[in-house]
Amino acid sequence: MNIKSIGFVGTGVITEAMVRGLLADPAYALEIHVSPRSAHIAETLAGAFAAVNIAKDNQDVVDRSDMVFLAIRPQVAEEVVRELSFRAGQTVVSVVAATERHALLDWIGADVHLVQAIPLPFVATRQGVTAIYPPDDTVAALFDTLGTAVQCQSRKEYDLLAAASATMSTYFGIMETVGVWLETSGLERAKANAYIAPLFASLAQKASGPGAEPFRTLSREFATRGGLNEQVLTDFEKKGGIAALIEALDGVLARIEGRN
Repeated sequence: MNIKSIGFVGTGVITEAMVRGLLADPAYALEIHVSPRSAHIAETLAGAFAAVNIAKDNQDVVDRSDMVFLAIRPQVAEEVVRELSFRAGQTVVSVVAATERHALLDWIGADVHLVQAIPLPFVATRQGVTAIYPPDDTVAALFDTLGTAVQCQSRKEYDLLAAASATMSTYFGIMETVGVWLETSGLERAKANAYIAPLFASLAQKASGPGAEPFRTLSREFATRGGLNEQVLTDFEKKGGIAALIEALDGVLARIEGRN
């Protein structure tokens, strides 16, 4: 990457994850400016990395940075962004959730190069997959250093991947449900957790990487005819589990697209 300075307006969980990913050895950033809000995170990052500078305020972040990340909650995004002055041509990457592009440009009020992205906490260990829109080689290169960038060719593609990322809590919720069931049924919870986490991790590994089989094929492969996996899958389908998941995804997509 050929970016001299990167700035973060907003110093929350995603900012911390990105900074840690960018500055892990070997570091991919020379100079990072973070806003003073969320002082504990800002001070922790500055203490851990010499390249991190705590700016005076959000405007100081914008002024000092070639690439500016807007990493703020959607509830306060308009108020925060409208107060800032950006340079024409400056690269701005918004990680603000469920916010329309035209709204962001209106709040920014300058002719900037705006890219939207959905980084996940796993970028901290350079294992994140990040959707970006519109396609941008420089921003994609940055997220490729943090795992993998997926460049979306349309806003629809980007919104669909944003909806898909909303299943993370459900994933852990399934693990928790199985863990509670095991504990209630008589297994020590620590032993249940020690079994469930590697099991799910192995399944995810099986489904990823070069040569991985389609999800449907893997589902059939693991659902031996007349076996226990087939029984759980069949019950899940018959009792509305899949229908409920699809309905939830439809609802999230409608929210992202501003239809509800």
